[in-house]
Amino acid sequence: MKSLEGVIALIIEDDDVSVNVLQRLLNQLGVASVVLSDHNVQEKLPIVARPNVIFLDLEMPHISGYGVLQLIQQLPQLSGVPVVAYTTHLSHMNETHQAGFHSFLGKPLDKESFPDQLARIVEGERVWEAS
Repeated sequence: MKSLEGVIALIIEDDDVSVNVLQRLLNQLGVASVVLSDHNVQEKLPIVARPNVIFLDLEMPHISGYGVLQLIQQLPQLSGVPVVAYTTHLSHMNETHQAGFHSFLGKPLDKESFPDQLARIVEGERVWEAS
């Protein structure tokens, strides 16, 4: 597996527990992370440094993940960055694919599979897995 040192992940999520779990897994792999909440994503997204991957929750109170995906797609500096639908709602898999998400990872993440999944996503491979 390719080293993930130096990789930066952007997490857009409203649930602190989900943020903490994902950050812990990323940190164990040497991946830095930046977190935006649904409260400030519209303001902060245009000025965030370009990440290598974006983890995007679908259901947030102030803006849906689909709405955030549209914002991301309008920002030239984020063009080509893989956007991963990161949700407990596995029933959204087809809808996220049609909406233009790069990949799909279901919550809870499988800590054994996650390093390989992330490496594949960062290398450009589309990963569609329930967990």
